[in-house]
Amino acid sequence: MTDLATRDALEVPRLDVAAVRADFPILARQVHGRPLVYLDNAATSQTPRQVIEVFDDYYGRYNANIHRGLHTLADEATAAYEGTRETVRAFLGAAETREIVFTRGTTEAINLVAGAWGRANLKAGDEVLISRLEHHSNIVPWQLLSRELGFAIKVIPVDERGVLDLDAYARLFTERTRLVAVNHVSNAFGTVNPVREMARIAHEHGARILVDGAQAAPHQRVDVRDIDADFYAFSGHKVYGPTGAGVLYGKASLLEAMPPWQGGGEMIATVSFEHETTFADIPHKFEAGTPAVAEVIALGAALRWVSGVGLEAIGAWEAQLLARATERVSRIDGLRILGTAPDKAGVLSFVVDGAHSQDIGLLIDQLGVAIRTGHHCAQPLLHHFGVDATCRASFAAYNTLEEVDLFAEALERVISMVR
Repeated sequence: MTDLATRDALEVPRLDVAAVRADFPILARQVHGRPLVYLDNAATSQTPRQVIEVFDDYYGRYNANIHRGLHTLADEATAAYEGTRETVRAFLGAAETREIVFTRGTTEAINLVAGAWGRANLKAGDEVLISRLEHHSNIVPWQLLSRELGFAIKVIPVDERGVLDLDAYARLFTERTRLVAVNHVSNAFGTVNPVREMARIAHEHGARILVDGAQAAPHQRVDVRDIDADFYAFSGHKVYGPTGAGVLYGKASLLEAMPPWQGGGEMIATVSFEHETTFADIPHKFEAGTPAVAEVIALGAALRWVSGVGLEAIGAWEAQLLARATERVSRIDGLRILGTAPDKAGVLSFVVDGAHSQDIGLLIDQLGVAIRTGHHCAQPLLHHFGVDATCRASFAAYNTLEEVDLFAEALERVISMVR
C-alpha cells in the first residue's frame, strides 16, 4: 500500500526540465567562457521565448493606445490588454476582473495602497503591523506615510530560523490596529509565511491585510480568496515575465471606496472646470495615463506559460534544488546559512567567515555563476541577524541539479581564494 507521503509525491506532475530550458534562449549563452548558471531568480527571473515574442508581435502588428480608440489596431490592443486581466484573475483566484489593477510592479502596488487606502483610512494613533522579514518596498511607503499622518508602526518579530512568531503577532493587536503588511515569501531568506492564518487573525481584530506576493507567485499556487487577502501584489519580472508590469489585487469593496492615487487620462469619467471631476469605475480609476501595454500583454503570456508548466511541478522541483544546494554548501567550513525555516521557497542565503559577500559574488561570476550579494533590500532583517550582507542563490524552474553542483564547486573554489 502506498503511504500518504509517497502518494502525494506521485500526484505532483514531474517537471520536464530539458523542455523548460529549451524555452529560454538566454540559457544558451556563455559568461567568461563558461555556460551560464543563473541563480539570481529572486531578483529577476529569465524570460521564455513565448513572452519575448509578444513584443515583436505587438509592435510589429497592432501597436496602438488602448480603450479609447475606435480603429482596428486599438481594438486589438485593448482586447489583448484586457485579456491579461482575465488571465491574472484566474491566476490569483480572484472573483472579478475589476479587482485586478495593473501597476509597474509590487513596489508601485504597495505605494498605491499606501497612497490611496492608507491616506484615506489611517490617522494619528493608529497602528500598522509590519514583519521584520519585509522587503524595503513594504516598509518605506508606510514609514513615509506614518511621518505624514502620525500612526505607529509595530514590528512582528522572527525567531533564529527566520520564522515569524505567530503568538507574538497575535499579541501585537490592539483596538487601534488598522493594517498588517507582510510578505508571502521572504526574498532574503525564502521563509513562507502563514498568510492565511495571519489574515484570519487580522480580520478578527477588524484590521486589513496587504500581502506582498512577489516571491510567492513564481513558486506556488496563490488563491487570494482562500487567503482572504484584502490586497495582494506581485511583479511580472519575477514570474518569467517582463519588467515594468505588475499587479495589485484588491477586494472590490475596498477599491471602490478608495480615492484615486494618480490623476490623468483614462481614470476619469468626466472632467470639468465648472463642476467636480468624476472618476472611472474600478479598476480603471487606478490606471492613469497610457499603461505599459506591451509589457502587460507579455505578462499574460508569462502567466500562461507558468500555468502550463504547472506551479505544483515547479514548486516540487525547486524544493529538490534547494535541498541539494543546502546539503552541498553545508559541507563548507565557515559557511553559515541564514534562514532555516522548515517551510521555504527556493532561496539560499549564506555568509562565509573571513570572506566578504561582494568578493564572492564577483569571483564566482568569473566562473559563469550568477548569484546576488548585498542586503537584498532587507536591511532590518539582516541587521537583526548581525550581518550587513549575504550571498543569495535562488532557483527557478529551468535550473538543474547539475547547475547546483557547479555552483557548489565554484563556491568552494572562490572561498579558497578569498580566505
